[in-house]
Amino acid sequence: MRIADEVLIRESVREPERFAPLFDRHAVAIHRYLGRRIGTPADDLLAETFLIAFRRRADYQPLRLEVRPWLFGIATNVLRRHVRQEERRYRALARAAGEQPRPHTDDTVDDRVDAVALRADLAAALAKLKARDRDALLLLAYAQLSYAEIAATLDIPVGTVRSRINRARALTRAALSPALTGSPALPEEEK
Repeated sequence: MRIADEVLIRESVREPERFAPLFDRHAVAIHRYLGRRIGTPADDLLAETFLIAFRRRADYQPLRLEVRPWLFGIATNVLRRHVRQEERRYRALARAAGEQPRPHTDDTVDDRVDAVALRADLAAALAKLKARDRDALLLLAYAQLSYAEIAATLDIPVGTVRSRINRARALTRAALSPALTGSPALPEEEK
C-alpha cells in the first residue's frame, strides 16, 4: 500500500528517512520541468529544491497545498533566482538557431530547418515574457500541472493563473505569427 505524500512529510519530521520516498516519487517530474526551463543546471536546482523542502517539511500544511504543487512551488522559487541565466539561455538558443544555414535539398530537411527556426522564435518569445507569466505557462506546458495546481504552486488565485497563461500564450502566439505565416511582423507603431 502506497503511503500518502502528506503522511510521509508528517512522519519525516520525527523520522527524516521517511522523506526519501517523496524524492523517488517527484524528482523525475521536477527535474524534467527544471531541465526544460534551464538546461544543465537542473541537477543542482533539483538538489536545492529537495534540500529546501526537507528543511521546511515541518512547516508544510496539507490543508493549504498538496505535496506535488508545493514541491513545484519550491522549484519555481529556486528557478527565479536563476532567471537571468534562463533568459540568457533562451536568447542564446534563439541566436544559435537563427545562425543555422538553410539547405534546400528536400522537403524533410526543410521541415526540420523550419522546426529549428521556430524553436529559435519560441525561445526568443519566452525570453521576452515577464517571469511570472513564463512561470505559469511553463508549469502548464512542461510540468503539465492543472490550473489549480499552478495556482497552488505560485500561491495565486486560479483566475490570475488563467490571466497569466492567456497573456503568455497571446504574446507567444504574436511573436511566432510571422514565423508560422512567413510574413514579417509589423512594427509596434503600425499595429
